[in-house]
Amino acid sequence: MSTPVVLSADEARRLVLTAQGLIGSPYPLTPATAARSSDARRVRSVRAVLEHLGAVQLDTISVLARSHELVQYARLGAVGRTAIDEAYWGDGTGPATSFEYWSHAASILPVHLWPWFAFRRRWYQARGERWHSVPHSALDVIRRRLLEDGPLTTRDIGGAKAGGEWWDWSESKVAIEWLLDIGEVVCTRRVGWRRVYDLAERALPERVLGPEPEPDDDECIRHLTLLGARAVGVGTVGDILDVHRLSGRYTSRAHLREVFDDLVADGQLVEVSVPGWRGPVYADTALLSAGPASGRHRTTMLSAFDSLIWHRGRTERVFDFEHLFEPYVPAARRQHGYFTMPVLHRGQLVSRVDPKRIGTTLEACAALFETSEGTGAPHGRVSTTAVEGTALALTEAARWVGCDTVRLVDVRPASATPLLAAALRAAHA
Repeated sequence: MSTPVVLSADEARRLVLTAQGLIGSPYPLTPATAARSSDARRVRSVRAVLEHLGAVQLDTISVLARSHELVQYARLGAVGRTAIDEAYWGDGTGPATSFEYWSHAASILPVHLWPWFAFRRRWYQARGERWHSVPHSALDVIRRRLLEDGPLTTRDIGGAKAGGEWWDWSESKVAIEWLLDIGEVVCTRRVGWRRVYDLAERALPERVLGPEPEPDDDECIRHLTLLGARAVGVGTVGDILDVHRLSGRYTSRAHLREVFDDLVADGQLVEVSVPGWRGPVYADTALLSAGPASGRHRTTMLSAFDSLIWHRGRTERVFDFEHLFEPYVPAARRQHGYFTMPVLHRGQLVSRVDPKRIGTTLEACAALFETSEGTGAPHGRVSTTAVEGTALALTEAARWVGCDTVRLVDVRPASATPLLAAALRAAHA
C-alpha cells in the first residue's frame, strides 16, 4: 500500500470548500451577477448547483427562506425563488430534471440518479415498512387514482389527520408514501410546498427508466460512494458515506471497505492524511490533482442543512467550529438560538447568527462570535475580520429577503456590539 498524501488542515479545508462550490464560481453565474442575470441563466445555475452537490436536503423550517433555497443562495446569491422552483420542479409540462427521495435525508436529487437509488427502493420493499405498517388495502386504491386521475397532492388524497405529523398520517398518505419509498410513485414537482405524486413510469424520462435492468446493490453503493467523495472533496469514510447515508444497514462494513479499496485501485480516490483527522481519509483524485479553485471566497450565512456543515462532527473537524442545531430544544435551554446560521467568510466559519424577519427588518436575534479566550469569554477579543464578514453576510441577506434594516438584538460578547453596528453601517453605505 502506498504512503498517503499528506495535506495540511488548511489545504484540506480549501479542497472541501472547492468541492462544495464555495470558492470561485463553477456555475453559469456568480453572486455578483445573479440579480441581473436572465431567468434562463438563473435556472441553469440552480440546476448546476444541484448537479455539483448531488443532493440538496429539504426541510420544513423557514426563517429567511427554506433550506433548499438557502443552499442555492449561499452559492449563487440573489438568484430568486422563481428560478429555484422552476429548476427543481419545473412547471409540470417538460421532462423532469430532478426528483425527491431519501438520500442524506429527504432530498432533491438530479433525475439521472434515479437508477442508483434502486438499492434503497429494494431495501424498503424487502423490509415491508418504514415508519408505519403499510395499509395494503389502500395501495390499489392509490394506484388506481393515480392512473385514472393523474398526478395528485396530499390534499387530493386526504393526507394527514388532525395533527398533521408523520405519526398521524391517514391510510392514503401512508400508502402513497410507501409507494414512493419502493419506487412505484415519484415526486418530481411541488405546488407551493405540497408534493405532487405521480406514477414513476409516467413522470420520469425514459432515459432513466430505460430498457436495461436496474444496477444491482453493489453497483449502486459503489457509484454513490464515489459521488459522496466528490461532494465532500476530502473526507473520512464516515464523511463520504454520510452524503447519501450508505450505512451498514444496506451492506456489511467489510464490503464498504472493499468499495473504498476498489475506488483507490481504480484511481478514483486517493488516500490522504490530515493532521487531527482519524483515518482512513480519502480525497477525490480529480480534485486533488486540480487543487483548490481560484477566485473569491463566498461570504454568506449557511443553512443548518447545508451540505458543507450538515455533519456536525465534520464541521468541527474541518473548521474548528461547533454548530448546534436547536429548533427542538426549549427556548430557555438554547445556547445559540432557534435556527442558528454559521457565517462563512474568507474560507472560515467566523460567527453564528440566529436571524428572524419581521416586516422589512431583519433581526439578528443572536450574533455570536468566538473570542481569543474561547467561546463566550466576556473580555475576549473578537476578530475584526469576523465582525466585517458577519456584517456583510447580514446586509446581503437582508437585501435578498426584502429588508431595509438590520436590528441587533443580542450580540455576544456584548463588547462586540458597537463593532458590529459600525460594520453594518459601513456595509450598508
